[in-house]
Amino acid sequence: MKKKLTYRDKLLELAKIYNVKEIQDYIKSKKSLTSGQIELILRKNKIIIPKDFQTNFYKENVTKPLSKVSRQIENLKEDSIKSVNRFSRQVNYFKEDSKISFKNFIYNIWKLVGRVGLGFLDVLPRAGKAISNFISSSFVELFNEIYNQKINVGKANKAIIGFFIIIGVGTIIVSGVNVYKNSEKFFERNKTIKTEDKIKKLDSQTQKKAKKPEPKLKQELQKVEPKKKEEKVAEVILPNLNLKTETVLNLFKDVDYDLNTVRYEKKVKPIYFTQFPRDLDEIQSVKLKKETFIKIVLPLIVAENEKILADRSKLKKITSRRITSDEEKQWLRQKFLEYKVKKSDVEELGNRMDIIPTSIALAQAAKESGWGTSRFALEGNAIFGQWTWTGRGIAPLDRDKTKNHKILKFPILRASVKAYKNNLNTHKSYVKFRNKRKELRQKNKKISGLELTKTLDNYAETGSEYTKILAQIINQNRLMDFELVTLTNSGKKRQLDL
Repeated sequence: MKKKLTYRDKLLELAKIYNVKEIQDYIKSKKSLTSGQIELILRKNKIIIPKDFQTNFYKENVTKPLSKVSRQIENLKEDSIKSVNRFSRQVNYFKEDSKISFKNFIYNIWKLVGRVGLGFLDVLPRAGKAISNFISSSFVELFNEIYNQKINVGKANKAIIGFFIIIGVGTIIVSGVNVYKNSEKFFERNKTIKTEDKIKKLDSQTQKKAKKPEPKLKQELQKVEPKKKEEKVAEVILPNLNLKTETVLNLFKDVDYDLNTVRYEKKVKPIYFTQFPRDLDEIQSVKLKKETFIKIVLPLIVAENEKILADRSKLKKITSRRITSDEEKQWLRQKFLEYKVKKSDVEELGNRMDIIPTSIALAQAAKESGWGTSRFALEGNAIFGQWTWTGRGIAPLDRDKTKNHKILKFPILRASVKAYKNNLNTHKSYVKFRNKRKELRQKNKKISGLELTKTLDNYAETGSEYTKILAQIINQNRLMDFELVTLTNSGKKRQLDL
C-alpha cells in the first residue's frame, strides 16, 4: 500500500522536480526546514504551488477567509492613512513652494533695485560733467558781468542757487555711502554676536553629557561659522559625544544648514556625524525627524560618491597612458582587491567603480534604519542593515532559530556608508544594478535613482515589493532633488581630538 504523503513531503518533491538548489543544499546539510520556509523559497523562485496540496479543511475554510478579511481591513486602514498623509504632504509642499516663490520674488526685487542703483551710478559721471560745465559757464558769465559792471540779478541768483544745490547733493551722496558701509558693519557684528550667543547655549546643553570635551567643541563650532566669509569650507567630523537631538538642531541652525537651500543650490556642507542622536525618535514632528535624518546622512553619501568619482577619474587617466609608474600599478592592485575584480580586468573595474545615486542611498538608509531610530542604527551605526555570518554584529531579536546571521556593526556612520557602496559595487547579487548603470553611462544618460531601484529586488527577501517601497520613499520625500548635490569647496580635513 502506497504511503500517503504529507504536505511538507509534497513541497519537497516539487522542489526536487524543479531542481531548487537552495532547498537541496539545506537537505544535504541536514538542516530541517518547516513547510512555511519551503513555501517561501519556492515562491521566491517563482514556482507555483498547486492548490490541491492544501489538505487542511480548517485552514482552507476558516483561517484563510478570516485572514483575508483582516488583511482587507488593514489595507483599508492603510489606504485611509495614506490618503491623509498624502493630503498633509501636499499642504506641506504647497507651503514650501510658496516660501520659495516668495523668496525668489524678494530676490528678484532686490536684483532690480541693485540694477537701478548701478544705472544711477553709471549716470553720475555724465551728470558731474554737465554740472561742472554749468558751473564754469555760470562763473565766467558772472565775472564777465562784474567786469563790465552790468550785473544781471536773475542770473546771479540762479548761479548761487545752483552752486548750493550741487554742494547739498554731493553731501547727501557721501553721507549715504558712509551710512550704508556702517550699516553693513553693524549687521555683520550683530550676526556674530548672535552666533556666539547660540554657541554658548549649545555648550551649556552639551555640558550635561560631556563636561571635558566642551571647550574644543566650542572652538570647532566657531570654526564652522566664521566671522568673515571664506572661499573654502573645512570638513567637520563630530565625535561620539552622545549629543541630544536638540543640540544637533541648534548646530544645523548655527551653520545655516537648510534642505530647501541644498535643493536649490545643489551644495551641502561637509559636516560628518559619527553617530545618530539617541533621542531622535522622540521628535514628534515626522517631517522634522526625516529632515534631521537626511541632514546627517546626506553629506556622508555625497562624500563617498565624490571619492569614487575621483578614483574613477584617476583610473581613466592611468588607462589612457601607455606607460604606468610603479606607484600607479600599486594603486591599481589595491583597487582590484577593493572591488574584488579577478584577472586584473580594467573594464570590469571601471564598471564596478561608480557612484550609487544619492536618492537610492537615502531611501535604503531610511528604510533599513527606520529613519535612524532602529536598534541597529543607534547601537551599531548600521544604516543599511547588512548581514554578516563571520564579522562583528548585532543579533536581531526576532531572528529565526534556524538562522545565525547578525546585522553588521560599524565604528562610525561613514564606515557603514562605505561598506554599503562596496556591497552594491562588488556582490554578485547586484550584477543587474551595475549593468544597468553601465548602460546609462554608455548612452550618456543621467544615472537616475528611480531607474535603478528596479534592479535591487535581491537586496531584501520581499523582492519586487521592496523596490516599490524604495520608489515610494524617493517620490514622497523628493529625494531626486539631491541627485546632483556636491560638497562645498573643502579645505584641509579637520577632526575634533577629544
